[in-house]
Amino acid sequence: METAHVLVAADKFKGSLTAVQVAERVTAGLRRVVPGVRVTALPVADGGDGTVAAAVAAGFERRETRVTGPLGTPVTAAYAVRGDTAVVEMAEASGLQHLPAGEFAPLTATTHGSGELLRAALDAGARTIVFGVGGSATTDGGAGMLTALGARLLDADGEPVGPGGGGLAALAEADLSGLDPRIADIDLILASDVDNPLTGPKGAPEVYGRQKGATEDDIAVLDAALAHYASVLGPEQARLPGAGAAGGIGYGALVALDARFRPGIDVMLDVLGFAPALARATLVVTGEGSLDEQTLHGKAPAGVAAAARAAGVEAVAVCGRLALPPKALGGAGIRRAYALTELEPDPALCMAQAGPLLERAAESIARDFLL
Repeated sequence: METAHVLVAADKFKGSLTAVQVAERVTAGLRRVVPGVRVTALPVADGGDGTVAAAVAAGFERRETRVTGPLGTPVTAAYAVRGDTAVVEMAEASGLQHLPAGEFAPLTATTHGSGELLRAALDAGARTIVFGVGGSATTDGGAGMLTALGARLLDADGEPVGPGGGGLAALAEADLSGLDPRIADIDLILASDVDNPLTGPKGAPEVYGRQKGATEDDIAVLDAALAHYASVLGPEQARLPGAGAAGGIGYGALVALDARFRPGIDVMLDVLGFAPALARATLVVTGEGSLDEQTLHGKAPAGVAAAARAAGVEAVAVCGRLALPPKALGGAGIRRAYALTELEPDPALCMAQAGPLLERAAESIARDFLL
């Protein structure tokens, strides 16, 4: 098939390969079977960790700045800029990766650094900011972010409330008059694969608190504190899709920063230039570490496959493990999935040897679809 042109648009394999490495390995495997095949690599992300790396791979400039980490200590965080568009990833400042192994702070972890990262993007001249939210160590409703941008969250004595979601129980007054005025003049896009509300049975503390070290008591405290916070700032926005994203930072962005929520993969496909790349493709290879039920709810492979199907281009997927039946894959627009566990059933070995295994999977794709 001389005119074959493969677009590799896959997310990272968490814990083993970055999205860039996935694209490199798939390309190598395809070319081992069809040496002359044209391949366009477009690493993708859905707003969670890896979003800045995907933007940089697409031609954005990587910049670094020192910000406040989730535990209050300084960390180095990256963001990406191209022209007057910036891609900011909250996990870079406030993510779980900044916690020491086994150490959590569910009640006090702060998003202050995420606000500092947004301010850095404003300083860089951004007029459009894609704010990717996910992978957070925090459940503070974006309170830390707002204070970093100039808001004052005060208790009954007029003192600043403590850091984290726990401190919000003492909130008496939210003074937003000092917010950075540049916020009013930009387009802030809240990019997330999570459409949960802020509180309640599907809210941020209940659904995501445990992975951040919260006990059942902590979850109850956080849910009540965030509900109180929303009663002060604005209860309507607490029910909006995306308000519960990344420990409720979505709510802070929606209620105080006039952000607009869009599914993260849709935003990132726009930002990365997916449509023109897709127009040249005859086959799309997408994927992520685990193709499972979550994939179908706004994760990168589902977004890529849906766009490919709409354009009439066949899509296949690569993954570490496959937990979806063929019918669900077909419903998502994925013709076939190639799982590394089919080549190496031992999970530890599979992760350790993900690169070479992925090349072998790509060889199979080339034989099945390019010859």
